[in-house]
Amino acid sequence: MRQLILSLGHRPAHGAADFIVGASNREAMAWIDRWPEWPSGGLVLVGPPASGKSHLVAVWQARSHAAVVAAAALADSPDLVALARRGAVAVEDADRGVDERALLHLYNLMREHRGHVLLTARSAPARWRLALPDLRSRMATLPVAVLAPPDDDVLATLIVKLFADRQVRVEPDLVAYLVARLDRSFAVAADAVATLDAAALAQGRAVTIPLVKSVLGPSMTDK
Repeated sequence: MRQLILSLGHRPAHGAADFIVGASNREAMAWIDRWPEWPSGGLVLVGPPASGKSHLVAVWQARSHAAVVAAAALADSPDLVALARRGAVAVEDADRGVDERALLHLYNLMREHRGHVLLTARSAPARWRLALPDLRSRMATLPVAVLAPPDDDVLATLIVKLFADRQVRVEPDLVAYLVARLDRSFAVAADAVATLDAAALAQGRAVTIPLVKSVLGPSMTDK
């Protein structure tokens, strides 16, 4: 059966019910559910690109009404005190391009106001190259939740979700075909879905196994 493919754009679903829970991320989801009972008033979510960190930030933001800011923008924030008074702040990509003094000041303000801070990063704070001893010591007190690469079940559900976000329904045999061949990476799955969707739209075709083989190349051929 051929499906109707509409070029309507897509908006990823980032609600709590849309987060795909499996062995690779169950601990991280449990930490979000545990809020506001976080030791030291904070949490660090660690994982590779497209592993679900921003999705969990969105889930937490909906519950806590947190402000969300990129770490690189902290230095340009006009009023960290006002930010801290929100009571909850998420700082994304805290291990890249962050102004250490601004992050330290924000963290101290959050503790002063008994608020909570959620940080996302690609590696744990112990691996960050921090120059400020006080910031290193503060970050060392925070619990770390790791989002690992997806297992087969999570990857399959993710592929279905990524296509559904684009209003494309795919058959189970195609999902199984992709799961057996794609690298265990959220980013790889997202790129593959985007590429296949674009090709299907351009060619006026449904997303099928022959399309996968023709678009994604030799790695998608039968093994």
